[in-house]
Amino acid sequence: MSVQTSACFKKEIQAFTRTKRLLIIILILIGWAMVAPLLIRSLGVAMDVFAPVYDELGMDVSGMSELFATNVSTGVIPAVSDLTTTGLIAFLILINGFAGGEQKKRSIMIPKSAGLRSFGYLFPKYIIYPLTAIVLAIIAAFVSWGASIIVFEVNDITAQGVFRGGMLAGVSLMFYICMHLTLGTATGKAGMSSVICIVASLLLPNLFAVLGAQQVYNPFMLNMMAVSALADDAMHRLMAQEIFATVLVALILMVMLYFVALFVQNAKKIDNSGNAISL
Repeated sequence: MSVQTSACFKKEIQAFTRTKRLLIIILILIGWAMVAPLLIRSLGVAMDVFAPVYDELGMDVSGMSELFATNVSTGVIPAVSDLTTTGLIAFLILINGFAGGEQKKRSIMIPKSAGLRSFGYLFPKYIIYPLTAIVLAIIAAFVSWGASIIVFEVNDITAQGVFRGGMLAGVSLMFYICMHLTLGTATGKAGMSSVICIVASLLLPNLFAVLGAQQVYNPFMLNMMAVSALADDAMHRLMAQEIFATVLVALILMVMLYFVALFVQNAKKIDNSGNAISL
């Protein structure tokens, strides 16, 4: 690794940590993974408490309260699903400043004029942020599993299932983060890029589901595959080869997104004309 690339890695890591954005992301992903099962369990407790009121209204909630109190999967599945929705939205917004946001005030013009190469500028981004996402997603999945074991009665999810679900959720995050980095650095409009990626993450999986598209080989449906993979019998319905193939397709697309961003950066011309200074 060249001195410049090492310096760019150091700069990217320091920017990510010293601005407290990494800490905020950790608090959101891990914190919500811990809180979500507790909220669901508390809903079951509330139904038990207010059961007489519901009975007077002619509503029998005994089955519902039992549902919210029994299986660990009741707490883990929403938590993992939220990683690919709420967690993704938070992650994309918080890394806006690193996904082309620094181009807004021409803050990379002087470094580029001084010899900063596109590889050194882009490569650390495509390593640090996606890897952070998958590591936090796996940790968050296990945190939600641990919290659910404490508050629910029946543990119907294995450690292997939790790892599969967290890993697939993490790959889903990685895919959208790479999309965000490519669109943001290519256009210099990180805000627009994050909106596009967020809308795509919310609409496309449901659209493909409505159209009856298979989850296999479709990175846009990794969030649904993550939830399916949590179940103990997931290996019967979602074979290991299919999971591997879908993850491989997603990784290939991420590499392609990186090279697209690299090509665009190399093709850009830096305009140093004029005397105006943008601070």
